[in-house]
Amino acid sequence: MELLAKGWWKLVRFGFRLLYNEMAFTYDLVSWGVSLGEWRSWQRAALRHLDVEQGNLILELAHGTGNLQLDLIEAGYQTVGYDLSPYMGRITRRKLRNHRMAAKLVRGKAQQLPFPARTFDAVISTFPTDFIFAAETLREVYRILCENGRFIIVPNGVLTGGGAGEKGLEWLYRITGQRGEQGSTVSDFFGHYGFDVTIYEERCERSIAQVIVARKKP
Repeated sequence: MELLAKGWWKLVRFGFRLLYNEMAFTYDLVSWGVSLGEWRSWQRAALRHLDVEQGNLILELAHGTGNLQLDLIEAGYQTVGYDLSPYMGRITRRKLRNHRMAAKLVRGKAQQLPFPARTFDAVISTFPTDFIFAAETLREVYRILCENGRFIIVPNGVLTGGGAGEKGLEWLYRITGQRGEQGSTVSDFFGHYGFDVTIYEERCERSIAQVIVARKKP
């Protein structure tokens, strides 16, 4: 049984690696399908918690296919997109160019951010993989944030209609490890790295998006 479980999680990790790399061109379609069209609403839930002025500088960790980059630029923010996947970078660059927007994209690991200390007014990440909870990532985010800067994460969304399709997708999320720990456990974890945490539930049309807001303590 243990061997079977290990094999399953290897398969899951391999599937996600393909989705973020060689199969990145399918990401928008897959994300729309697994959220029944709610994915963009879940992403945009993060924007409600930025609490920074237009023109301020924001880093998006794991920018994916660039949809949130479009939202941030349209909202009047200066933004830098950061992602390890060259496939995601190419998709995002093309998408921004098609919208006549400048692409400020950097490739690299979240555990090694190539930016000076106190550079960004906020850092935002929607539906990241488990790198987001690595000690090195949290230390780096703390370092590059300005005083009282916010680290905003949307880890997941939950469909609320209760139909058979939604129940099936919820089961799929659970067996692929997309349902993490909640509440005080998250707050205590981030607190160890210098953040005060508030967790919000943002209601969307047919779902709820969870938003973690971690504020950098002086």
